[in-house]
Amino acid sequence: MEKLHVKKGDTVIVVSGDDKGLKGEVLETSPKEGKVIVKGVNIVTRHVKPRKQGDQGGIIKVEGAMYACKVQLYCPKCEKGIRPSVTYKVDKDGVKTKVRVCKCGHEFE
Repeated sequence: MEKLHVKKGDTVIVVSGDDKGLKGEVLETSPKEGKVIVKGVNIVTRHVKPRKQGDQGGIIKVEGAMYACKVQLYCPKCEKGIRPSVTYKVDKDGVKTKVRVCKCGHEFE
Protein backbone atom coordinates (compact mmCIF):
# COMPACT_ATOMS: atom_id res chain seq x y z
CA MET A 1 0.00 0.00 0.00
CA GLU A 2 1.33 3.42 -0.86
CA LYS A 3 -1.74 5.65 -0.38
CA LEU A 4 -4.06 5.85 2.62
CA HIS A 5 -7.66 7.04 2.78
CA VAL A 6 -7.04 8.95 6.04
CA LYS A 7 -4.69 11.80 6.88
CA LYS A 8 -3.00 13.06 10.02
CA GLY A 9 -5.53 15.01 12.09
CA ASP A 10 -8.65 13.20 10.77
CA THR A 11 -11.23 11.86 13.19
CA VAL A 12 -11.77 8.15 12.57
CA ILE A 13 -13.84 5.30 13.99
CA VAL A 14 -12.55 1.74 14.39
CA VAL A 15 -14.67 -0.76 12.43
CA SER A 16 -13.07 -4.07 13.49
CA GLY A 17 -10.95 -5.60 16.22
CA ASP A 18 -10.89 -5.31 20.01
CA ASP A 19 -11.39 -1.52 19.94
CA LYS A 20 -14.39 -1.62 17.58
CA GLY A 21 -16.59 1.47 17.86
CA LEU A 22 -13.97 3.76 19.43
CA LYS A 23 -13.36 7.20 17.92
CA GLY A 24 -10.08 9.08 17.91
CA GLU A 25 -7.78 11.43 16.04
CA VAL A 26 -5.08 10.14 13.68
CA LEU A 27 -1.74 11.06 15.24
CA GLU A 28 0.57 9.50 12.66
CA THR A 29 0.35 7.64 9.36
CA SER A 30 2.71 5.17 7.72
CA PRO A 31 1.69 4.71 4.07
CA LYS A 32 4.51 2.28 3.32
CA GLU A 33 3.27 -0.17 5.97
CA GLY A 34 -0.42 0.77 5.55
CA LYS A 35 -0.75 1.60 9.26
CA VAL A 36 -2.02 4.48 11.38
CA ILE A 37 -1.71 5.49 15.04
CA VAL A 38 -4.99 6.68 16.56
CA LYS A 39 -5.20 8.64 19.82
CA GLY A 40 -6.69 6.53 22.64
CA VAL A 41 -7.03 3.37 20.55
CA ASN A 42 -4.97 0.14 20.57
CA ILE A 43 -3.22 0.91 23.86
CA VAL A 44 -0.14 -1.27 24.48
CA THR A 45 2.24 -1.43 27.43
CA ARG A 46 5.88 -0.67 26.81
CA HIS A 47 8.77 -1.36 29.16
CA VAL A 48 11.09 1.66 29.18
CA LYS A 49 14.62 1.83 30.53
CA PRO A 50 15.93 5.10 31.91
CA ARG A 51 18.38 6.40 29.29
CA LYS A 52 19.87 9.37 31.17
CA GLN A 53 20.59 9.99 34.80
CA GLY A 54 17.40 11.21 36.43
CA ASP A 55 15.05 9.71 33.79
CA GLN A 56 12.14 7.62 35.02
CA GLY A 57 11.95 4.01 33.84
CA GLY A 58 9.06 1.60 34.11
CA ILE A 59 5.97 0.39 32.30
CA ILE A 60 4.10 3.00 30.26
CA LYS A 61 0.97 2.81 28.12
CA VAL A 62 1.19 4.12 24.54
CA GLU A 63 -0.88 3.90 21.37
CA GLY A 64 0.17 1.14 19.01
CA ALA A 65 -0.03 1.14 15.21
CA MET A 66 -2.99 -0.53 13.52
CA TYR A 67 -3.85 -1.28 9.91
CA ALA A 68 -5.58 1.58 8.11
CA CYS A 69 -8.19 -0.79 6.67
CA LYS A 70 -9.61 -1.18 10.19
CA VAL A 71 -10.61 2.50 10.45
CA GLN A 72 -13.09 4.69 8.60
CA LEU A 73 -13.36 8.46 8.40
CA TYR A 74 -15.94 9.72 10.93
CA CYS A 75 -18.58 12.22 9.80
CA PRO A 76 -19.89 14.30 12.73
CA LYS A 77 -22.97 15.28 10.74
CA CYS A 78 -23.99 11.66 9.96
CA GLU A 79 -22.49 10.41 13.27
CA LYS A 80 -21.07 7.28 11.63
CA GLY A 81 -18.08 5.97 9.72
CA ILE A 82 -18.09 6.68 6.01
CA ARG A 83 -16.08 6.10 2.85
CA PRO A 84 -15.59 9.60 1.49
CA SER A 85 -15.79 10.30 -2.20
CA VAL A 86 -13.21 12.62 -3.70
CA THR A 87 -14.73 15.39 -5.80
CA TYR A 88 -13.42 18.51 -7.46
CA LYS A 89 -14.43 21.92 -6.16
CA VAL A 90 -14.12 24.87 -8.55
CA ASP A 91 -13.25 28.24 -7.00
CA LYS A 92 -14.41 31.61 -8.32
CA ASP A 93 -11.00 31.99 -9.99
CA GLY A 94 -11.59 28.78 -11.95
CA VAL A 95 -9.06 26.77 -9.94
CA LYS A 96 -9.93 23.12 -9.33
CA THR A 97 -9.14 21.61 -5.93
CA LYS A 98 -9.75 18.08 -4.69
CA VAL A 99 -12.09 17.83 -1.68
CA ARG A 100 -13.22 14.79 0.29
CA VAL A 101 -17.00 14.83 0.70
CA CYS A 102 -19.48 12.68 2.65
CA LYS A 103 -22.78 11.54 1.15
CA CYS A 104 -24.55 14.11 3.33
CA GLY A 105 -22.48 16.92 1.76
CA HIS A 106 -20.07 17.51 4.67
CA GLU A 107 -16.57 18.50 3.46
CA PHE A 108 -13.39 17.22 5.15
CA GLU A 109 -10.13 19.26 5.26
